Amino acid sequence: MPVTTLDPRTALIVVDLQKGIVALPGAHPMGDVVAGAVTLLAAFRRHALPVVLVNVTGLAPGRTEHSMSGLRFSPDFADLLPELDPRPQDILVTKRTWGAFTGTDLEARLRAHGVTQVVICGVATSAGVESTARFAHELGFNVTLATDAMTDMSREAHDNSLARIFPRLGESGTVEAIAALLDARG
Repeated sequence: MPVTTLDPRTALIVVDLQKGIVALPGAHPMGDVVAGAVTLLAAFRRHALPVVLVNVTGLAPGRTEHSMSGLRFSPDFADLLPELDPRPQDILVTKRTWGAFTGTDLEARLRAHGVTQVVICGVATSAGVESTARFAHELGFNVTLATDAMTDMSREAHDNSLARIFPRLGESGTVEAIAALLDARG
């Protein structure tokens, strides 16, 4: 379902747009994803709405069939992209799992700001973005996914999230449509 409305207290969550992640190959041009996120950041800041910048610094424990235990992180791996232009009022969240809510104080911080809806963008569509959206939905937030401001390492995984998962979690829309809804509110 295309995005129809944004609650008065909607927050933007930007997932894992950091140096080590955007250096990985993506199904869609990473520059386009970053540009879309920057456009959303400008719109949310212009309307004095909460902005959450999320980075990841490690991996969740536990065995998986697709092990990433040999992954080595460069010293600047977790550094947010300078294009995000972090501000003092932004909520910064560092996670060690796929989702931005697990093991962090993100829910409490959003509730303290009176947030009832989140717009989510970033990388990877089927991991960090989808996991964050799932938990936001389970916690009772209205969820909107900025479909042209996200990508995945796999086009199939990205397309699956957009076609099969996201419609069950909330609404989806383009950066342009989301920004227009914000601007229409005045």
